[in-house]
Amino acid sequence: MAEGLLDRREVRRAFDRAAAAYDALAVLQRELGRRLLERLDPIRLAPATALDLGAGTGQLSRGLQRRFPRCRVVALDLSAGMLRQLRRRQGWWRRARLVQADAQCLPLAPASLDLVLSGLTLQWCDEPARVFREVRRVLRPGGLFLFTTFGPDTLRELRAAWAVVDSRPHVSPFIDMHLLGDALVEAGFQDTVMDMEMLRLTYDSPLAMMRDIKGIGAHNALRDRPRGLTGRRRFEALLRACEAHRSEGRLPATYEVVYGHAWAPEPGVRVSLPGPRR
Repeated sequence: MAEGLLDRREVRRAFDRAAAAYDALAVLQRELGRRLLERLDPIRLAPATALDLGAGTGQLSRGLQRRFPRCRVVALDLSAGMLRQLRRRQGWWRRARLVQADAQCLPLAPASLDLVLSGLTLQWCDEPARVFREVRRVLRPGGLFLFTTFGPDTLRELRAAWAVVDSRPHVSPFIDMHLLGDALVEAGFQDTVMDMEMLRLTYDSPLAMMRDIKGIGAHNALRDRPRGLTGRRRFEALLRACEAHRSEGRLPATYEVVYGHAWAPEPGVRVSLPGPRR
């Protein structure tokens, strides 16, 4: 198998290192987890088994347990460090089953789940289409898949600042919402709905922004990323380039948040594949 853009071992190591401090820093991630759970409000669903795919420290797992007290929740993550934090935060009487595994190769039986939620995990996978096929495989007919991920405009200010310094990749690429929607249909889902919103965090300084990004494990894990320490001159040039984006005394960090919603079809339902885009 050809190697992907991301160094999967580095992704795992980064989240292992960030696990202990993650909850204190992951303000945006908590808010988006809350918004993803709210999308279940209008849906009539009583799952017997649900998966938190890319569970991290377990916000969605705990939300699923509160919402569906009789549901058996599986919390799956690539990072053992994140799962250790999740275990420490679990209640004593209703505990999720913890699984360390890659979202691109789920160690779960076919048609074994009624619901899959995934919060900000797809951007750490080389092949979202492969994740979609795996989720489709493990969902029962009539099962629901809900997820969030980041779109191409995410961290555009930081990407532009680095482009002033050099031509090397410093920020991961993010996949367009429409391509994700097509991949869902190609994986066999029906009634696919995609939407997005733009959110912006602001910081006092470039260093504060970079500390936040690195502190939650979201630093550069591309295979062809620059190795070693950034030299002083290049780093100072980066700081100056970041300052060009300052507005009203603050430095912005833009996030394009993509939401996906799709169902596994009931038996006998035919899913139409997307046609070519014009």
